[in-house]
Amino acid sequence: MQFDPDNNVVKLCAQGMGKEGEGKANEAARLFLQAWNEATNDFEKFTAAHYVARHQKTVADKLKWDETALNLALKINDDKMKGSYPSLYLNIAKCYEDMKDLDNAKTNYQLALSFSNLLPDDGYGKMIKSGIINGIDRVTIK
Repeated sequence: MQFDPDNNVVKLCAQGMGKEGEGKANEAARLFLQAWNEATNDFEKFTAAHYVARHQKTVADKLKWDETALNLALKINDDKMKGSYPSLYLNIAKCYEDMKDLDNAKTNYQLALSFSNLLPDDGYGKMIKSGIINGIDRVTIK
C-alpha cells in the first residue's frame, strides 16, 4: 500500500505529525480528526484512525480508535497492509493492559507476535518486536 503524497488525507496526517513534532498536540489532533472526516475509502479511514487514536484522552477512547484502524486494515485487500498488523495489535494489547484486562492484552500481544514476521528488519521493526515481547512478558504470569 503506497502513501500518495498528493492525497489530501495523507497531507493532513503529515501536517498533524509536523504539529506533534512541534509539541502542538491539540493542533495535531484537530488535523487528524479532519483527515478522518474527509476520508473517502478504507485506506484513508485507516490512516486517519491510526493517528486519531494517538490523541485520545482516555484509554477506552484510544482502544476504540485503535480497533477501528485495525478493522479497516483487515478489510483492505492488499498484502502490504498486513505489515501494519503487528503495530495495530500491539497498540490494542497495550490499551487492554492499561485497563487491567490481561486476558485480552495477552491475546492481542500474541496476535501481534503472530504477524511480526511481516515487520521490516530495521529500527522500526525491532522497536515493534521489542514492544510485543516486553508486553507478553508483562502480562504472562511467571
